[in-house]
Amino acid sequence: MTESLGRLARSPQGLLGLVLVSLALLAVCFGPWLAPHSPEGLAPLARYRSPGPEFWLGTDQYGRDILSRLLYGARTTIVMAVLATALGTVIGAVLGTASAFLGGRADEAIMRTVDAVMSIPGLLLALLIVNLLGKSSLNALLAVGIAFAPGMARVTRSVALTVRKQDYVGAAVARGESGAYIVLREMLPNVVAPIVVEMTIRVAFAVMLFATLSFLGLGAQPPAPEWGLMVAEARGFMHRNPWMLIWPSAAIALVAIGFNLLGDGLRDILNPRV
Repeated sequence: MTESLGRLARSPQGLLGLVLVSLALLAVCFGPWLAPHSPEGLAPLARYRSPGPEFWLGTDQYGRDILSRLLYGARTTIVMAVLATALGTVIGAVLGTASAFLGGRADEAIMRTVDAVMSIPGLLLALLIVNLLGKSSLNALLAVGIAFAPGMARVTRSVALTVRKQDYVGAAVARGESGAYIVLREMLPNVVAPIVVEMTIRVAFAVMLFATLSFLGLGAQPPAPEWGLMVAEARGFMHRNPWMLIWPSAAIALVAIGFNLLGDGLRDILNPRV
């Protein structure tokens, strides 16, 4: 573990991604304690303030402190994105591994179904699911997770096909172990490395997708301090205070870039050919 972290730190993109993700996790864990003001505290006399000593990142149309809302919103945006990615990863990993193990017509049927779902753009699929389930953060989480599952299934199957040919899988079959046991206990643990890399990269897309759903009014609902919702609310007032739009947009971009760079770094250190 220490050696892997050292190799990750020696990689420029890995080090930068690690720093950005660490800062994001710091905001997630300690944001409410670091916030100087209440995220929903109204101050009509302090509306549209530019960054200054009292309000470091300025205030919005209701006089709410933008920095405090960003720190509180980190939990909503980042945690929801990570949970949605984890949900899609679990579903896709189990489905892809099972497909590789079963082979034949079952594999063909599962993969053609996955291909059909993958033909629908992720954002459009998420929008359809949220419209069916209703507007809420939980439904947006489910929508993003389901939208990511087919891609994870395809990635996992490509790795699991190689694992399927290994001797320990053949030994488990010869012992008469059940298909569920072989998939969950023998094959799935041996395809974890590429899944972790893919999951880390997909968190970046989940952050943007979750923020997009909130921006469209289908995710978090006012007055929640969610970054995408903050961008949506700032559109009508950006001529009065452009910082209202700049800061949450920059937060979304930096977190997405951080997870992308971290995923690239993990891919490099986990690549057995390096």
